[in-house]
Amino acid sequence: MGTSEISTTALPVQTTIPKIKTNSLLLETNLLFNRELSWIEFNRRVLEEALDRRRPLLERVKFLAIFSTNLDEFFMIRVSGLKQQMEAEVPIVSPDGVSPAEQLQDISKKLRPLTELLMSCLREQILPELEQAGIRISHYQQLNSSERTEMNSYFHEKIFPVLTPLAVDPSHPFPYISNLSLNLAVFVVGPDDEELPPRFARIKVPPVVPRLLPITVSSGHKFVLLEQVIAANINSLFPEMNVIACHPFRTTRNAEIEIEEDEADDLLKTVEQQLRQRRFGSCVRLEVDTTMPPVMVNYLRREIDLEETDVFTFDGLLHVPDLMGLYKLDYPSLKERGFTPAIPSVLANEENIFEVVRRQDVLLHHPYDSFAPVVDFIQVAAVDPKVLAIKQTLYRTSGDSPIVSALIAASEAGKQVAVIVELKARFDEENNIIWARKMERSGVHVVYGLLGVKTHCKVALVVRQEEGTIRRYVHLGTGNYNPTTAK
Repeated sequence: MGTSEISTTALPVQTTIPKIKTNSLLLETNLLFNRELSWIEFNRRVLEEALDRRRPLLERVKFLAIFSTNLDEFFMIRVSGLKQQMEAEVPIVSPDGVSPAEQLQDISKKLRPLTELLMSCLREQILPELEQAGIRISHYQQLNSSERTEMNSYFHEKIFPVLTPLAVDPSHPFPYISNLSLNLAVFVVGPDDEELPPRFARIKVPPVVPRLLPITVSSGHKFVLLEQVIAANINSLFPEMNVIACHPFRTTRNAEIEIEEDEADDLLKTVEQQLRQRRFGSCVRLEVDTTMPPVMVNYLRREIDLEETDVFTFDGLLHVPDLMGLYKLDYPSLKERGFTPAIPSVLANEENIFEVVRRQDVLLHHPYDSFAPVVDFIQVAAVDPKVLAIKQTLYRTSGDSPIVSALIAASEAGKQVAVIVELKARFDEENNIIWARKMERSGVHVVYGLLGVKTHCKVALVVRQEEGTIRRYVHLGTGNYNPTTAK
């Protein structure tokens, strides 16, 4: 939710930032909420939305996915930061007087009941109710012979060619496990080595293949999990070997980017370098299913250098967000009714938006008011012959951004276009770099953020020549220029 305003002024725009005086105030630590535990309570409320049976079923699936995705980011940023503080032995405590080690203990105590609640909700409510509605996710072992034949054929035709088993032996060290990837841990022994300890092998579940594999049925929809089909055909990957265990697991790595802006000669190159290093961040969490034997759990934990408290066990599906694929199915009764945001009456006709805004300011309250007038404001400015310049901030935007396309079109039409692209938009850094380079190639003047601050707002300035004078039209708002998330 957010607000934005499109207004106009013929007056000079003040560019200096006023200084704000502050008074330091010391508070008792027992008057403060811990930042990390407070965030966990926020995410608990997201999970409670999934538990609410009054909500349509696929909307509850969506909230389960949001809860899980939030949790991934929490471990990648907040938990990893606390671990770094603890490992550096920095004598620091949070504002509420708690050390990093104590915070990690408190986080573990708070999160484990929530992850158990997540699994019980999925296992006891969501999946049975989906089956009643005609959407069934079956275990491979529950498939009949014809369904198994169908899935086995699919495995050999579409899955087997993209799999790469990596076994550990004296000449092959433990493989790199990418962040948030789903994997199969396998113990194998040779036909003549049954008295020797089993060898470990890892198979990455390919992200290029759908996690939910559809099975041909006469009515409704039926799926089986990709990793179960791979596990059922595991012997094809290890010929002349005996597979004695095969279980899914998932790791989470430190994904925080640390940038010393004062020391960076080129912020863009620094961020690109940090992005390349991000994938090699230290592991902070291991997720396994309850059927994985302790010897395999301990082996994985030691190899990725984690403590027992960093292991989370799930009695069910690993990586719940993959269930969001079900939301694309045509089940209107299982979703909220579509909401059509309003167009303010002053913008409802075909009148030029600049003529409207010149008469009066326009306040938009998103998502109740449509984001379309904001997109229209930039798109009209891009082709308006009276517009001389467009200056704008970009924090996050959509993959096929009409805003960026309009800015590029404006630049190619000879208008002066300047954009502040925030490179430090977490987990959108790479996407923003791509957009920035594309705009630069089209002649847009790109500035990569401001030193020491993060630009997270909507600001656009359109400079237009009217009746022999220069008039400025301004859009101000919270959030991002992203038409998708503004809905």
